[in-house]
Amino acid sequence: MDSTATLQIGLNAVIVSVAGGMPQIVQVSDPHSGAADSLPFGPFDPIRHRTFEIGLRSWVEEQTALRLGYIEQLYTFGDRGRHRVRGDAGPHIVSVGYLALTRQTPDSENVLARHDSNWRCWYDYFPWEDWRNGRPSILDAKILPELKTWLAAEPPEGSPLRALGREERVNLAFGADPSKWDEERVLERYELLYEAGLVSEALQDGRPAALERADLPGLGRPMQFDHRRILATALSRLRGKLKYRPVIFELMADTFTLTELQTSVEAISGRHLHKQNFRRLVENADLVEPTGATSTATGGRPAALFRFKRALLSERPAPGLKVGGRQPGYS
Repeated sequence: MDSTATLQIGLNAVIVSVAGGMPQIVQVSDPHSGAADSLPFGPFDPIRHRTFEIGLRSWVEEQTALRLGYIEQLYTFGDRGRHRVRGDAGPHIVSVGYLALTRQTPDSENVLARHDSNWRCWYDYFPWEDWRNGRPSILDAKILPELKTWLAAEPPEGSPLRALGREERVNLAFGADPSKWDEERVLERYELLYEAGLVSEALQDGRPAALERADLPGLGRPMQFDHRRILATALSRLRGKLKYRPVIFELMADTFTLTELQTSVEAISGRHLHKQNFRRLVENADLVEPTGATSTATGGRPAALFRFKRALLSERPAPGLKVGGRQPGYS
């Protein structure tokens, strides 16, 4: 029997923007198949594409008509079974994931629609990650009770050995101390829900914990293959990077008010920030400068317009905005 495995390199893009106070990603879909949402992706063609990045930009432009600016490589996703359907004898796909940051234009939604794609809030996929209006109700109503049941069950025979036990992992990801919530642990939380068989992808992949259930609790909007795992990786990366690099300005217009900047930081971090503390943080970071102009877009008092001190990038390593700490109201 020939046991030779064939491999194909795929390229996936998590394209992030902020609009209307919501963090959004580009999702593509096939209107004829009715399949779940997916990230823009395509195979790497070494004949057409000299580098992975060139290939990624080419696929994204072909599928969405978007021309990407800032991008960075996330991770290589190669688990066996990550991109297969039952009975599939095709090559195993190893995918290189990328994070891309962009700004929406007035016509971008129409452009995407013409390519069977659209912007969608990333909290549709991870509703438990949005703490801007307080503790998400889905935690107490569904997630924590389901995880408590999972903790009480015996791990299936052959489960991989881990440095930390189930209870320790749940406590770290979802907060042993109810007042603590680490917004960067997005991927760890998704991986736990997947392992416990609580997300649709676990059933799709034939995870024993999911197959043993009569129903699934419906935790967030599912995605094709392992695209929600790739999205969780991007969300974790961006939330962490927000604190030590000025990536937030890749999502801002050339000029903006401090309120608009705060709203964008809150959208990405999933945290509500105290207005005066945030402004003090921005002032201490010395990342923005006033333009001398004002905006009346909100209909209230004119607000001063600022711009990012882009020259800082050539003068010294520019820091980020060190938002973080404990989430109030976790009880």
